[in-house]
Formats: sequence, C-alpha cells, structure tokens
Amino acid sequence: MQIKEKKSIKPRCLMPGDTVGIVAPAGPFDPTKFMKGKAVLESVGLRTFFDEGIFQKHGFLAGTDVQRADQVNRLFADSDVQAVVCARGGYGSMRILPFLDFKIIQNNPKIFVGFSDISVLLFVLHTRCSLVTFHGPVVTTLANTAEQTIAAMLRVMTSNKTLELKPKKGIVIKPGVSSGFVVGGNLTTLCHLVGTPYTPHFNGKILFLEDRGEAPYRIDRMLTQMKLAGCFEGLKGLFLGSFEACGKLDDIFRIVQEVFKDVNIPILSGFEIGHARVNITIPIGLRATLDADRQILTFHEPATVITDE
Repeated sequence: MQIKEKKSIKPRCLMPGDTVGIVAPAGPFDPTKFMKGKAVLESVGLRTFFDEGIFQKHGFLAGTDVQRADQVNRLFADSDVQAVVCARGGYGSMRILPFLDFKIIQNNPKIFVGFSDISVLLFVLHTRCSLVTFHGPVVTTLANTAEQTIAAMLRVMTSNKTLELKPKKGIVIKPGVSSGFVVGGNLTTLCHLVGTPYTPHFNGKILFLEDRGEAPYRIDRMLTQMKLAGCFEGLKGLFLGSFEACGKLDDIFRIVQEVFKDVNIPILSGFEIGHARVNITIPIGLRATLDADRQILTFHEPATVITDE
C-alpha cells in the first residue's frame, strides 16, 4: 500500500551573521572540544548562542530529560536563533521524545543538525513535524574534523543549491535506480525505536545507515530485528555511510546483501557520512534518486529556502 507523503517543510538557509543555537539533547561533552567547535562556527561568519545549562550533568546525560527537551523547545521558539546544532551525541536523545513540543517545532522550522544518537531526533522531527533535518557534524566533532566536513556543512546550510553526492570509493551491493525521500542515520539508534510509538517505517523511502563500534553479528541482529518488525516493507533503496570499528567491511556488505536479498532495490556503499573524520552533511526528509549503477545520489531540490516563506 502506498502512503501519501506529506510535503516536507524546509528551513531557511543561513546568512552571514545568523545565530546558531547549540543544544545538548544527549550526553555530556568535553568543554574544550565544545569551545573549539564553537569557534569553528564563528570563524565562518555565524554567531553562536547557548544556555549555560547545557554544561550540566545528570549521570551519563547532559541534564534531566525535561531539561534537555526544554533546551530544544526553547531554541526552536526563539526568533533570534536561525539554526540548531547539537553539542554531542552519545546517548539520551530518545529519552526526551515525550517532552518535545512538536507544535512549536513545526511552527518554527529551523536547520537542525547532528548525527549518531541525534539520529533519533532527525528522524522523529521529520516524521512528526515534516521538517527537513540535517545529518551532519555536532559541535564537538567540528573541533577536529576535516575541512571537507566543514565545507559540506556550509554548502547545505548556507545555500539553496541542489545537492549531488558521489562516493570516492563506492561499492555497488545491489544495482538499480530508485527515488524516494531520504531518511535514516545511525543503525543502532534507529533500531532502538522499534516497539515504541516512534517505530520507524520506511515504505517509499531511501534509507541511509551508518554505525560505529558494532560487531558484524550485532549489525546482522539489528537489521534482522528491523526486518522482522516490518520496518523495511516498501523500502525503495539503501545507501551506506561509514562503519567505523565494525570489523571487515566485506562482512558488513555480505550481511546487508543477505538481509535484503529478497527485495529488488539499489544498494550503494562508500559514502563519507558518519563517524569517520570526513562527515558529509545530508538532508533528511528530502526526495532524491539513488543510482547505484552510476554510483550517485541526487537530491531533487534544495534543502533550504532563501526566505521564511
């Protein structure tokens, strides 16, 4: 059964002098890396804003669930803030989901950036608010990232040009061409949404996956669980980012091939997106075409708009 897609809400692109709000929705972070990453944002002509509360710690979390959710809600409601970038991933984003004000977020669309554990928020803000979100670096990783990462982040956030990505070392796992709305992120994080009110379903979607520090058998287990839960029914395509410290890539590719052997979809690996030093920013919730034969991912339209219209 085809599901009618809601029109995605695009945020306004950033202009020189715009303010980026920094939020800590997951784990606590290294203050030194935070300040270095903050300086990177300011070095490209952006202002930064954050509440001192983001430095608090509550066990392995950057504050209580209500406190962390409140940070997100307040930054979206703040008209002086034009974008929101997460300080760090780690763990904890899924815990704040019941406390997010989706109406405030939907009525104040802004660029929202992060990866790893933040994948939960990227996915849910898109599915619940129809907001185009951005899988890209967090503030602490900007402290020691490749110039390519920063350039790619700015390209998506500060222009309304259409994005096209071609992996330098692409590997075709399954050939073919397909189109759909791009969703996804960290495999472990998305898998943990199964069985919750936010269970991911990828009917009509092109799915992106990446991970770090997961043994091949655990990757197999997570993909199998999601398959048995029906998450992949109607999937249109799949592309893979980095799988850092996950064993041999050939083993990962073999697992993916086996899990999706009964579906006729293009599957392409090799994108520099995820936990490696190069982490290219991509929009979540925007329609694209995945051409595994030509090894290219082409988004159909810009991810941002010039004005608030």
